[in-house]
Amino acid sequence: MNTLVTGSSGLIGTALTGRLEAGGHRVTRLVRHPSATGGGRRQGTADVSWDPDRGTLDRAALERAGPFDAVVHLAGAGIGDKRWSPARKQVILRSRTASTSLLVDAVVELTPPPPVLVSASAVGYYGDRGDEVLTERSAPGSGFLAEVCSVWEAAAAPAVDAGIRTVLLRTGIVLSADGGVLGRQLPLFRLGLGGRIGSGHQYRSWITLEDEISVILACIEDAGLSGPVNATAPHPVTDAELARALGAALHRPVVLAVPGAALRLALGSEMATELVLGGQRVLPDVLQTRGFAFAHAEMDQAVRSVLAAGR
Repeated sequence: MNTLVTGSSGLIGTALTGRLEAGGHRVTRLVRHPSATGGGRRQGTADVSWDPDRGTLDRAALERAGPFDAVVHLAGAGIGDKRWSPARKQVILRSRTASTSLLVDAVVELTPPPPVLVSASAVGYYGDRGDEVLTERSAPGSGFLAEVCSVWEAAAAPAVDAGIRTVLLRTGIVLSADGGVLGRQLPLFRLGLGGRIGSGHQYRSWITLEDEISVILACIEDAGLSGPVNATAPHPVTDAELARALGAALHRPVVLAVPGAALRLALGSEMATELVLGGQRVLPDVLQTRGFAFAHAEMDQAVRSVLAAGR
């Protein structure tokens, strides 16, 4: 299998390319700076140049690297990397819409076009909905993240129009000791300084990195998967429950809390409210209907597995 991947240097992209390469598959990465030799990091991996900010993509090299059995689009500026100034919000939005449009415009003209596109989105699509149970059939929410996800997904529509089976992967919090939310929290929890954020009542829809990669591969292989797919474990938890699971796995107390007011001051009200003080209770209805088996369905088991893998 030859898979075209964007965002290959990120947490999910690195794990995905590693799993594909380990399975003997070919990976073609769209990257801003191809290696000097024109190859990838490992034998069987090729690089093709693109720059979504400039709207450029080496289409001739892309055609030569094909044909592709699948395209996985993960590129986008980090949501929580910097404070949400108006300029930063535009970077977050444009990095997703411009890259998706550029990619889709190129792949629909390939000969032959790829049969499937897995395009990243996020559970932020649903907005902060309290304890409302959300599935792929739920309406979009409100707020900046919901707006970003909605236009991000819409940018992939030309692939659908071209007859490419398109999966919109609404991913939750990805649990990994190597990065992401959990990776940033672990040092504090190991020191016994971890705890709930704000009230702790907000729901966290989560998935282990191992399951995230398995979901992406299932989306590639299962012709019955298209449209929105929630990449979340079947049992979302509250932030307080997540903190307790981390404390129990690390054998550390969980008695402290991060006040919401302090977060609003540090991050700005909008970013704090949407990114950490709000949440979504999302269920993976589509995956479960298709019979997908999660390796980690319960938070306690997931945290223990992730910590063991990170040692």
